[in-house]
Amino acid sequence: MDIFKIIGVGFIGLIISVILKEYRREYVIYISIIAGAIIIFMCFDELNNIINLLTNLADKSGSNSYFILLLLKITGIAILTEYAINICKDAGENAIASKIDLGGKVLIISISVPIISKLLETITKIM
Repeated sequence: MDIFKIIGVGFIGLIISVILKEYRREYVIYISIIAGAIIIFMCFDELNNIINLLTNLADKSGSNSYFILLLLKITGIAILTEYAINICKDAGENAIASKIDLGGKVLIISISVPIISKLLETITKIM
């Protein structure tokens, strides 16, 4: 199962970080970034499968695939924002983490405007 590989990479990164923390504390953040990047790359196949499934479902249902694309972008922004926030927090930079969090939320809201607009349009047609 892939989860065991992901956990293994995480534990290896953790062990290296604990060992390095005693000798070269400044390199620990790099280990965290590298381990996180490896884990994200390990998930690309599954993400590709999910994207293909959602695209096929949108094509079969006749719904607009543009909205599926927007939802995927929103999900990607949320995942990458959370990753960046956690790296900043690991480095002790909570102020930067909160700014990244705010930026991610603003981007998600701005991308969501067409979906919200279409939803409101549909509601007004029903009423």
